[in-house]
Amino acid sequence: MSDRPLAVVATGMVTGVGLDTLSSCAAIRAAIDNFQETRFLDKGGEWLLGCEVPLASPIRGTDKLAHMLAMVILECSESQELSIEDTPVIICLADIDRPGTPPNQGNRVYFKAEQLLETKLHPDSAVIKAGNIGAIAALKKARDMLYQDGYQHVIVVGVDSLLNMQFLRHMEDQDRLLTSEYSDGFIPGEAAAALLLERAVSATPQLQLTGLGFGTDLAILDSELPQKAEGLTIAATEALTDANLVMDDMDFRIADISGDSYSFKDAALLSARLLRTRKQQFPLWHPTDCIGEVGAAIGPVCIAYLYSAFHKGFSAGQNVLMHLSNDDGQRAAAILQFRSHT
Repeated sequence: MSDRPLAVVATGMVTGVGLDTLSSCAAIRAAIDNFQETRFLDKGGEWLLGCEVPLASPIRGTDKLAHMLAMVILECSESQELSIEDTPVIICLADIDRPGTPPNQGNRVYFKAEQLLETKLHPDSAVIKAGNIGAIAALKKARDMLYQDGYQHVIVVGVDSLLNMQFLRHMEDQDRLLTSEYSDGFIPGEAAAALLLERAVSATPQLQLTGLGFGTDLAILDSELPQKAEGLTIAATEALTDANLVMDDMDFRIADISGDSYSFKDAALLSARLLRTRKQQFPLWHPTDCIGEVGAAIGPVCIAYLYSAFHKGFSAGQNVLMHLSNDDGQRAAAILQFRSHT
């Protein structure tokens, strides 16, 4: 096990199927989705399906991201009576090169969230614009802040919305979107999730992050290279080594797979490359089945769902591999375990 494990002690979540962690996790566990026709048309003239967060006020864009961000930070901090201004917050957003991402999005979301929270965020707070893998990059930064810089707590938040016409048109042009004319694609959604982290020192059983890893794959969707899941294998191997475990120790997996065959094949190839013994069952959880593809929010969503699964007793085991992927070939993985610190 890593000598610097992180413990998840509280969560917050806002998705298209629930406005807090409890309702979101209950809906995901029950396989309830909220896929509805959006205001966007595909090239065939049919309404695109999406999973929108149903806030009371009809706001969109940066304002909606900031509102969702503030909601999950409050839920996460209030459960522990934590002072927000005294706790660094690491915010994960879409990568800056994604079509439809407004200029200076990070600053706009950050300062609007401060207005909504009616407090300044800690001066060591940060924004990471790295898409799906951003959460694991944020966990690595949080680990350093907790173990090297001496902070007691750090909050990692992911917030994103893919319900943007420019982005959806780009994805449709790339044959990535589920439309009336193309079935091997994803359904866009939006979400936010927050994780309150501390050093794992308690004897009480906790959800702990014990390994982190990163990799790069050259065989991305628009390349002509054969798909071998090399980047994912590198990331998972690094995370397993960090946790002093092997793939055979894993009980199940959770990932950002969102409906396309490429992602499922990558996950299958990863298991084939790293498993050394045959498993009767090796479940693969993918919350996007219920909430849609949610970009930079998916990592914290997955971990918040695991936190609920472990504490409510519906987990598929004690050890889990989480893996995330970006379209540009960036891959990341994390090992999570439900255990007492030893």
